Amino acid sequence: MIATSLDDVKTALTQNLSLDGIDLASVDENTPLFSGLGLDSLDAIELVIVLRKNYDIAVENMEEGKEIFRTLGTLREHIEKNRKK
Repeated sequence: MIATSLDDVKTALTQNLSLDGIDLASVDENTPLFSGLGLDSLDAIELVIVLRKNYDIAVENMEEGKEIFRTLGTLREHIEKNRKK
C-alpha cells in the first residue's frame, strides 16, 4: 500500500478535469464527487482514465466505480489500497 494524501488526489483531479469555480481548498474527504464538485458522466470516464494513467488502477465495472467515486475520501482510499505506481 502506498500512502496517498487528499492533496495528491486533488492535484490529480485539477490536472485532468475541468473544475472551474471549485475551491478545492474548501473541500474535504466527505465531499461527494458528483453533487459536491459538480462532476458529470463524462467526468466519470475521465476519472477512470486518470486512475489508469496516474496510478495503474483499472475500474472494470461501473457498479464498482459508483462506490469508488462516491466521495473524495472513497477515491483516495481506493487509490491508496490499489495503486501500483
